Amino acid sequence: THQRVGLKPEWYVGAYRMIMAELLPAAWRSSGGDAEKFMAAAQSLVKVVLLDIELAMTAYFHADHEKLRLFAKVFESDLEAVLITDLKGGVIHASHMTESISGYAPKDLQGHPLALLHSPRNTLEFADIWQEVVLDGSWQGNIWHRHANGSDYLARVSIASVRNDEGTATHYVVEYSDVTDTWESEQALNARTEELARSNRELEQFAYVASHDLQEPLRMVASYTQLLARRYKGKLDSDADEFISFAVDGATRMQVLINDLLKLSRVGTRGKPFEMLEGEKVLGAALSNLEIAIGDVGAEVTHAPMPKIFGDETQLIQLLQNLVGNAIKFRKPDQIPKVHVDARRIGRAWQFSIRDNGIGISPEYFERIFIIFQRLHAKTEYPGTGIGLALCKKIVERHGGKIWVESRAGEGTEFLFTIPDRETGVDDR
Repeated sequence: THQRVGLKPEWYVGAYRMIMAELLPAAWRSSGGDAEKFMAAAQSLVKVVLLDIELAMTAYFHADHEKLRLFAKVFESDLEAVLITDLKGGVIHASHMTESISGYAPKDLQGHPLALLHSPRNTLEFADIWQEVVLDGSWQGNIWHRHANGSDYLARVSIASVRNDEGTATHYVVEYSDVTDTWESEQALNARTEELARSNRELEQFAYVASHDLQEPLRMVASYTQLLARRYKGKLDSDADEFISFAVDGATRMQVLINDLLKLSRVGTRGKPFEMLEGEKVLGAALSNLEIAIGDVGAEVTHAPMPKIFGDETQLIQLLQNLVGNAIKFRKPDQIPKVHVDARRIGRAWQFSIRDNGIGISPEYFERIFIIFQRLHAKTEYPGTGIGLALCKKIVERHGGKIWVESRAGEGTEFLFTIPDRETGVDDR
């Protein structure tokens, strides 16, 4: 027969250890070959397999102790309150953080339903939440809790089921923390963002209406001052000629300013739908518009191969025209302007650069130059309305990109901007 017995043999003086002995019968035969008897003999007739149960049990209980220690550490976390409930939501255990967050000491929650923490402020009833927990085994979300002092706070709650070896839920673990401050900060930020967006929309509308309504009377003023200049120049005294010249110049500059304001206001409100464009054609159109300016100063404009880009064709032509035009305008008086337009792939976007050998920009002005009406030079030195780079920034941002400048005074300037690539299936090489 085959027997398994538990023994307590004495291994050392005064020390007993639990072992498992497995006895297997072995046949003993006489010299004549006949089987005579079976014996349980420790030396030759019985094979004893010893298993040190004490060591195995020690390892088992040590592992279980580690799990308990880890669970206790999590349970007494200083970050979140932890509750253990029965299947109906009754609190069995509560960590010490429940008092810090909800005002209830652990003993005050034990034996009470979890709904005690629920605030009437919630649009979602506690019964509905618990039904989802029972059906799905878990739930997570933000709900309002009622503090022991009667005030409400927003809690980030996570509920998960604890299941036995058969997969049956036996308890629920509930973790929650106070996220009121974070929520209030987000609400304030959202409100400020919405107010800023509303203000920008109103400003754009005002700029458009004001500019549009100013066009007609200004056109009349410009027309009549130009008529006066042509008809009476040299027929009145020198002061009259100078005064008429000032009026014509002022009216002309006002027309340019109003047209630029109209362009700025239309970026977000009158833009065309985005489409895939040939970059070469877009740049070609911009350079064609600058043909006279390029020829007047003998500027050398070169460019790398341009990629396909996704955007508003009219606005992208305006963007490149403004940047290349600035590179030509802000030139050194003793040098031929040299401008190079480049494009390279950066992740899922194209990064464009317009580099020149002009007068450069000091770093302290890098942010200021993108603000409307901000000028670094007198209009007699470098003409313009101070709107061009603000317009560029708005166009780039409408396309989901960003624009910045790298330069040092007297060492040329490089404007860079990105345009996200929205075409599907484009090779990333």
